Amino acid sequence: MAETLGSLCDKLTIVKLKLWHCDDAQRRASLAAQAGELAAEIDEFVADARAGRVPRARLTFPANKVYRRDAHEVAVAEGELGTLVGRLAHVNCELWHEQEKVYAFTALPVADKDRVVHRLAVLNLERNACIEAIDRRFVAQLAPLGGPA
Repeated sequence: MAETLGSLCDKLTIVKLKLWHCDDAQRRASLAAQAGELAAEIDEFVADARAGRVPRARLTFPANKVYRRDAHEVAVAEGELGTLVGRLAHVNCELWHEQEKVYAFTALPVADKDRVVHRLAVLNLERNACIEAIDRRFVAQLAPLGGPA
């Protein structure tokens, strides 16, 4: 997948979640280095996009998820970039905690298993919606600067 602002923000929020949950000093150091590299990559991507050095086709990369839209109620991702990145971080945090339940899936009561699987599906769709919304909003912000519209 091509990197977009949304995908880079997604990676950074996940690395930050790992860092938050990690107790091992060596892994924490590695994760902190990854977070720094991703933050620098985001800054470079934004600067390059603003300067017109990123081709328009690289600014967005739709997930093109194929699913029954009537089977899942997915929250709409909207707002300014900061709000969208915050929403993405929130969704990834929820996804992290829901995924934790899967690691002990055999211990879950049968009645809870369907709910967990459904919630994972919805959260993944919301995550992709946030990533795509970040990309669209970024492109919209570039237009007044003479960048891609």
